[in-house]
Amino acid sequence: MNLVSAPSLTAALGLVLSAAATATAQSSADVIAPVRGQVTDAAAATPLPGAVVRWLGTTDAATTNATGQFSLARPARAEASRLIINALGYRADTVAVAATGTPYVRVALKPGTELGEVKVEGRAVAYSALTPTNTQVITSRDLTKSACCNLAESFETNAAVEVSTTDAVSGAKQIQLLGLDGAYSLLTVDNLPALRGLATPYRLGYLSGTWIESIDIIKGMGSVVNGYESIAGQVNIRLKEPDKAERLLFNAYANDLGKFDLNLNLASPLSKKVSTTFLLHTDHLGRRVDRNNDGFMDLPLATQYNVFNKWKYLSGKGLVSEVGLGALRETREGGQLAFRPENADAYQRDYGFTARTTRYTGYAKTSYTWPGRPYQSLGLLLSGTSHDFNSDYSYGRVLTPTSTQRTLRQYDGTQRTGLATLLFQSVLGTTAHTYRLGLSYLHDDYREFFSQGVAYATDTPEQRYAREHRNRLENVPGAFAEYTYQNSHNLTLVGGLRLDRHNLYGWQLTPRLNVKYDATKNTVLRLAAGTGFRVANPIAENSGALLSSREFLIAPNLRPEKAWNVGGSFTQYFTVASRPATFVADYYHTEFQNQVVSDMYSSPNLLLIDNLAPGARSFSRSFQTEVQVEPVKGLTAKAAYKYLDVQTTYGGELLPRPLTVPHRVFFNVGYATAFDKWRADLTVQLYGRRPLAYNPSEPGHQHGTDEMQLPYAPRFALLNTQVTRAFKRFEVYAGIENLTNYRQPNPIDGAAAPFSPAFDAAMVWGPTYGRLTYAGLRFRLD
Repeated sequence: MNLVSAPSLTAALGLVLSAAATATAQSSADVIAPVRGQVTDAAAATPLPGAVVRWLGTTDAATTNATGQFSLARPARAEASRLIINALGYRADTVAVAATGTPYVRVALKPGTELGEVKVEGRAVAYSALTPTNTQVITSRDLTKSACCNLAESFETNAAVEVSTTDAVSGAKQIQLLGLDGAYSLLTVDNLPALRGLATPYRLGYLSGTWIESIDIIKGMGSVVNGYESIAGQVNIRLKEPDKAERLLFNAYANDLGKFDLNLNLASPLSKKVSTTFLLHTDHLGRRVDRNNDGFMDLPLATQYNVFNKWKYLSGKGLVSEVGLGALRETREGGQLAFRPENADAYQRDYGFTARTTRYTGYAKTSYTWPGRPYQSLGLLLSGTSHDFNSDYSYGRVLTPTSTQRTLRQYDGTQRTGLATLLFQSVLGTTAHTYRLGLSYLHDDYREFFSQGVAYATDTPEQRYAREHRNRLENVPGAFAEYTYQNSHNLTLVGGLRLDRHNLYGWQLTPRLNVKYDATKNTVLRLAAGTGFRVANPIAENSGALLSSREFLIAPNLRPEKAWNVGGSFTQYFTVASRPATFVADYYHTEFQNQVVSDMYSSPNLLLIDNLAPGARSFSRSFQTEVQVEPVKGLTAKAAYKYLDVQTTYGGELLPRPLTVPHRVFFNVGYATAFDKWRADLTVQLYGRRPLAYNPSEPGHQHGTDEMQLPYAPRFALLNTQVTRAFKRFEVYAGIENLTNYRQPNPIDGAAAPFSPAFDAAMVWGPTYGRLTYAGLRFRLD
């Protein structure tokens, strides 16, 4: 976990991640200990990747990695004792190196003569060869291949993560990793846990795509430093840095549904040590659209205002601080075309949905690196969140024998979260042995009100209050330790252990292990194993079912979810027509010791939420293979196949999880002309048949019979394309999503009678509004 994106700490972390780092002397008579070091920008005091380090008078050279680190072997009999360091746009430097020992060199290059505009023709490798975890990186360039108005649209050209719509009314979306819902993936922003808990249903819309510098997708168990909640993996969003972002970025977007987005990023250095960036976003959809003529809006009316401000301080003497503050306000309104929430006091027959969210976030990160010891640092991380929302379902006058006006469903909630982490990092003797020790404290205060509009004659006021109010206070102090071993050749091992004391569920032990082995120069093998632990929020995580006639039946005394995840990956780097290419295959198995199971099979008119029954199983098996090539200059292509086997015991029978696609094929091709003047992308996704739950008015699955008696959605394909034309300061883009205009025939069952037992808007498996065209403009000043 990066304490800050500052050179002092990332330098230390780079020693852990870089496969070239070593502190062990070679036993060979012909080779002595390599020279290691870091190259930085003297003016900004930031790491300098891509610098070339070579011995004077030889061709032996190395290139610095993303954190400015390098390791360069030296023949014992070589006469060379000086290093020459070069980097584009900087003055070259020469430094003397001791002939014996294990020297560590720090070089700060000064900017050279200012250069004109330079276009980098190379493409960053999507799958990292350095990290011990199976990590895929979505770069800022990748994000421009689609509309990317928010985080939900940032994965459209990626095969690892699937984004699905939870229902056909609210517009909520969620990610899926290793076949498991997004709640099982730890979502972090700048390596701090974020957008968790009650924010789960709509969190993918809370980050603008223009705010994002890159996204790291980590499959399997990550670091214990980031907490205990990760089960399927981690998705880390790196926001634009104050000291590196463009001075101004403006983005405007509009589509044929009537939605528009406006984004403005401003960044400025206030002094040599202080910089700030101001990120603004607003989007609005005010047009009622019903393309499938079912009487319901295809997307909810929505308005969002979102702002985030980051400040960064670099002392130049080892102290780095960063502060961020954010605020969000969003309103949503969906349902039938004639629904008007302002007419709730009047007589109306229409089904509607409204949601209002207010969210505030803040964090502070400070680290100190010891002078002369780039591997030793101390950091303090603090973050806090206030999340409030109110939502109403089937809002309005319901026709009953007494013609009583009421709200059938109401779901409101508040979440107050505070997180503090103290982290110390150093080495054991040499940088081949690195360790991290830390203390953490998590405070979560959940207060939920959930009314289904049902009053039982036998209810006492106390019983009804207990059923409708779900309050939970969590206080979790914890400690963790992580050890990293890295030899000088091909092996990296990261073992971590954390122990947390949960005030509600007692002691929780979380072990994790990640191993990376470089079988050859271009072949990387990885293994990951460990456990994850989390407390479920059953209503928020099943928000799609709120848009149906199903009654929630939540068992008392729900236990925390805990699972083992074991898996690994094979990565092969090769060349096609002398250009880099990558092949990746991975497999992960997740086995739950306990899971809060949401059962729609046993009684379709009910959503039964309970612990995994004794002797029952719940597991996910995920296999994916992907190849990425650049056969000719400017043309890139990638293809992937994913197989998912996700099953849970429902009513004593092991059945596939509803709406999970067992087979998925992904293909993306992109072409860019010289200097990226023109760019074009095409993405094709093929989805196999997926199981569905029965309609709430039907009898349901007869347990003990063939699972193929379950209803299944048909196979279908989605095609998206975009074209971009770049100019000196701005670029214009236009695209089409769902090029073939494919639609799910009936995304809302019982749409003609939304207050009947047959109403169900939660079984969404395909596009609901057909083809979508959009256009936009980006303007930037570097």
